Amino acid sequence: MKKILALVVMVAVSFIGFAQEDEESTRSNVQEFTPSKLLNKGQWDIKFFNSLYTQTKQTGEGTGKSFDIDRQNFFTNTTEIYTGVSENSRINVGLVFQIRSNTLGGQSVSDVFSFKDNGNDLRSGLTTIAPSIRIQPFKNISNFSLTSTFYIPVFADKADTVNDNVFSYLDLRSYAWETKFFYDKTFGKNKWQVFTEVDFKYNFGDDEADADENSSERFANNSLTLPISAFLSYFPSSKSTIFVNAQQAFLLDLGNDFAQNSTTLGFGGKYQITNTLNLEASYGKIVRGNNFQGLGNTFSIGVRALF
Repeated sequence: MKKILALVVMVAVSFIGFAQEDEESTRSNVQEFTPSKLLNKGQWDIKFFNSLYTQTKQTGEGTGKSFDIDRQNFFTNTTEIYTGVSENSRINVGLVFQIRSNTLGGQSVSDVFSFKDNGNDLRSGLTTIAPSIRIQPFKNISNFSLTSTFYIPVFADKADTVNDNVFSYLDLRSYAWETKFFYDKTFGKNKWQVFTEVDFKYNFGDDEADADENSSERFANNSLTLPISAFLSYFPSSKSTIFVNAQQAFLLDLGNDFAQNSTTLGFGGKYQITNTLNLEASYGKIVRGNNFQGLGNTFSIGVRALF
């Protein structure tokens, strides 16, 4: 008990120390380096973001009415590495990697961390590699930027190894080009910030999969994904923030006869633990959807290094 009390006191003292530093500082990395803000030349930004999505409900074909399904779990690790390359700090280049682990057919949430792959109800592996570029298009608007990324699938293309009607899925089996537009506005003596994001992601590929291919990994081929997101952040100190967010997402049919839409609400927080490292945690809930849209929960945690 004494050890626990001592640990609590140490954490409290450390937090007070951080708060005192905040009062003397100006804008921290948490406040300054939103996705809208680009890096200076020679500066590096490395982010490890882990997201776990789990669902037991789904909407019906062509409807928003939900029904129960066997639990499905989808874990994604996204690693982003960017660096500044221009003297005017208006161009960054980078590389994105994604590793996924999915469990289907009623398995427990923790099973995704086994990272097994039987080609059927257990799927895992490195799925995409993506070169990326960030641009600040307008010199006088430093809080507006865009990021353009080209996703290349690198996992094996094969049909289900077991025919048991399990929805086998690892990742989208198509090349994809995604462009994100970011804008943020800080106000209220640096205590509040509104951040907005609009994404356009075009999924290439044939309209339909052949009989010997995984159609479940091609359902979004020849379509446009369009999420629109907004975040409202409050900064209790310059090194910490809490936020609420909302997203309306659309999967637009461009010839594949399949479309979806969904609404997500969430909240989270960020904390700068050192001048280099930031921590982030968030939660999201899909509250409505249409046409085979899962109605699940997303739990995310990330570590970001800026140097």
